[in-house]
Amino acid sequence: MRIFALVFAILFSCSAFSENVVPLSNALQAPVSNQLKTELLGSPVFIQIFKSERVLELYAKVGNQFRLLDRFSICKFSGGLGPKRTEGDFKSPEGFYTIGASQLHPDSHYYRAINLGFPNQYDRDNGYHGNYLMIHGDCVSIGCYAMTNSGIAQIFNYVTAAFHNGQSQIEVNIYPFRMTDDNMRLYAGSQYINFWKQLKPGYDYFEKYKLPPTVIVTNNQYIVNGQSNGTVAPKDNLFRATSPSASKTFLAFTQTE
Repeated sequence: MRIFALVFAILFSCSAFSENVVPLSNALQAPVSNQLKTELLGSPVFIQIFKSERVLELYAKVGNQFRLLDRFSICKFSGGLGPKRTEGDFKSPEGFYTIGASQLHPDSHYYRAINLGFPNQYDRDNGYHGNYLMIHGDCVSIGCYAMTNSGIAQIFNYVTAAFHNGQSQIEVNIYPFRMTDDNMRLYAGSQYINFWKQLKPGYDYFEKYKLPPTVIVTNNQYIVNGQSNGTVAPKDNLFRATSPSASKTFLAFTQTE
């Protein structure tokens, strides 16, 4: 019976995976009104994905902050919680990604698709590999984040309009779950906890300021707003992160190849 269950899990690895998490203690931010959604088409946008909750959140910039446009249910992702490391592990990525206009695929086999740019600099520095990791439609996934066709159509529309209006890159922050202190304690024994500690400052920063965090990679780790796991990164490393001669410190955001 165990062997059959294992084979079934491998064959149907596209199936959605969910784990129990501690819910937020306060009410989630409500999306903007439908009228404002229409007015914000073409504004800069930002995306957050929460695996365990199976939710993609799309934000648009209003003034100096980003406001929630809408939440979209993720039909399917595969491989459970934890970062994608190797091609064929069936996992969907976690981390900080950036997309450019050339990563949009309006004629995708899966209705509409947005290439996440995996592997990004963090992934490459850590030896992770894989290709064609997308947000797309058709509710079918092996390593991608599959949406309903109506959901990806709306997301694609706002992303495309933002690029047309001059946004050069769009940040996509992907978390295993809402990274509250309670949830971090809940998963403290996970094999991925040290990786997740690198992501939590990004989650906390957006929750506080409603602005995407600034992320770089140094010493094979994400550095969020100058901090790694709660410690301040050396100033010389932060300086070298933006220097053309930097050899081991890079922007985490994947540029269009």
